[in-house]
Amino acid sequence: MGSSQKQWKVIQGGIASPTGFYASGVKAGIKYTDKFDVALIKSEVPASAAGVFTRNVVKAHPLLLTEKHIRDGKAQAIIVNSGNANACMGEIGEKAAMQMAEVTAGELKIPVTNVLVSSTGVIGQEMPMDKVIPGIKEAAQAVKRIAGEAKEDIKDEYSHQAALAIMTTDTTVKEMAFELNCSQGPIRLGIMAKGSGMIHPNMGTMLCFITTDAKVEPAMLQSLLKEAADESFNMVTVDGDTSTNDMVVVLANGLSGIEPKEEEWGLFSKMLIEACCSMAIAIARDGEGASKFLEAKVKGARSPEDARKIARSICSSNLVKSAMYGEDANWGRILAAAGYSGAYFNPDKADIFLNGLQVAALGQGLKFPEDEALTRLKNKDILIEIHLQDGNSQACAWGCDLTHKYIDINADYRT
Repeated sequence: MGSSQKQWKVIQGGIASPTGFYASGVKAGIKYTDKFDVALIKSEVPASAAGVFTRNVVKAHPLLLTEKHIRDGKAQAIIVNSGNANACMGEIGEKAAMQMAEVTAGELKIPVTNVLVSSTGVIGQEMPMDKVIPGIKEAAQAVKRIAGEAKEDIKDEYSHQAALAIMTTDTTVKEMAFELNCSQGPIRLGIMAKGSGMIHPNMGTMLCFITTDAKVEPAMLQSLLKEAADESFNMVTVDGDTSTNDMVVVLANGLSGIEPKEEEWGLFSKMLIEACCSMAIAIARDGEGASKFLEAKVKGARSPEDARKIARSICSSNLVKSAMYGEDANWGRILAAAGYSGAYFNPDKADIFLNGLQVAALGQGLKFPEDEALTRLKNKDILIEIHLQDGNSQACAWGCDLTHKYIDINADYRT
């Protein structure tokens, strides 16, 4: 995730930081009366668009509509709501998703096919359109007002409200902005995400939206986004559940006037990947009920895919997650999780470390000081390392521990 020689920096702001992007969030009362729950992102001009979506066979109605609208590689606005997933509702759900796109398009005076739609919340409940439609109209009026005033501090304030509006069980807002200095001037990137529970490496309920004023063709943008998702959102897990609504969408409107090429394209790519990794880590840290953040680092794997499989498997294991919650250096659960990952490795060559303390060597346990292990596992951040000595590939995955509070949060989520 970057280096001391990287040429981009984190700047103040969020999704509306790039030139020509505006965002707003409003309180429509979809599930709660005093929560931001409708967010709108708009580009001044049609933008190149790319997306990656859930691998769940059960897909929410807005996600299906967005997949359809993004096929031409162009979009100009994204409308998002929290509090209702609009999933598994049949014709009623399809109409609600389309109506969200139509109202947004009408308010912004853009083609309906240039509107992407996203929802998050409870599955199987009818979308309260009597609340959503006024919310969309209010958000659109705010975006038009911000565009007219063109003040950065106002843009940032409303951008923050958009990031608040996509949250469900999240306890922290997830937004960042980056700037890359190119030979022709700066390129900016804004990002916001939501995710806390129902997160698993099959596209993540997680949502992420990215904007940039770089000039990028849709095919290249799609390829880059897939690479970024594979290194970030497909390497994070909270509870093993893959949502019906997971999506990551990026819009590139080109209003910086800069088309990154060669070395600058490499830097831009790394910046986008770092932005996505930052959001993935933030999701893992905010896992429902979590008390600890877990990072599984695999070194010496035969292939990158083997390394990823093992890292994901370790972070996904309920037994590993429970052991880390209990501050128990149960390294056998780590090796077992690696073993059923589907990856090739020789367990007789595996070394295991917990926050720097070696607990196993060549596939067998060491006599390590239990009090030292306990002290290290009391940290909120836990680094699990497994050195395989089978090749030169490595990977990282992120997750959290499994606590009693996770059950409390999800036992009555619908009601």
